[in-house]
Amino acid sequence: MSRILVVDDEPYLADLVATALRYEGYATAIAPTGASAIAMTGTFRPDLIVLDVMLPDVLGTEVCRRLRQSGSDVPVVFLTARDATEDRVGGLRAGGDDYVTKPFSLEELVERVRAVLRRTGGRGEPQRGRSSFADLVIDDDAYEVRRAGALLDLTPTEFKLLRFLLTNAGRVMTKRQILDHVWEYDFGGNDGVVQTYISYLRRKVDATGPPLIHTVPRVGYVLRLPRKE
Repeated sequence: MSRILVVDDEPYLADLVATALRYEGYATAIAPTGASAIAMTGTFRPDLIVLDVMLPDVLGTEVCRRLRQSGSDVPVVFLTARDATEDRVGGLRAGGDDYVTKPFSLEELVERVRAVLRRTGGRGEPQRGRSSFADLVIDDDAYEVRRAGALLDLTPTEFKLLRFLLTNAGRVMTKRQILDHVWEYDFGGNDGVVQTYISYLRRKVDATGPPLIHTVPRVGYVLRLPRKE
């Protein structure tokens, strides 16, 4: 499994990017500053770094220069709100491998990461295979979902939603997070669509066993086993 370090001082954005990459099968870690990014490059040993240019302690371009000077050749994909040609050139001259400007599509970022990993000799396509929770099994290769061995008939959106919940089993996902990852973060629709699809999913997933999809009032939804009274 390829490891990706996400470096950004905006907690929500960092978690958004890390969760999107984890959803795609990568192992992720987050660093909020340039100093912690340099330290974690030695401990986490990432296969790629998604690096914000504007950090609170030092510019991301300087972080990249220091990594290159230390002998590290880990690929770097810069994130920045700056779209000027000189900024792009500056990032590449600092040793970066690609440059993504904000706002960006999560799908585009994931594809850029895959492309850089393929180009630099890393694994651009992580192996998903099967993932499971309790008696629920998702087979990405066969594009199938089974509960207690019984095949469930899910639409593509239901499949993606369930896989996102399973990837984050035990963690409460807000409607905003679900929209960002299942419908993409530039989705312009109403967040009521999440409640609707959760309802659809429950009818299929929880019809054959103890409920796994739970609502946390005023927070969001979580995939977990029923709590014992």
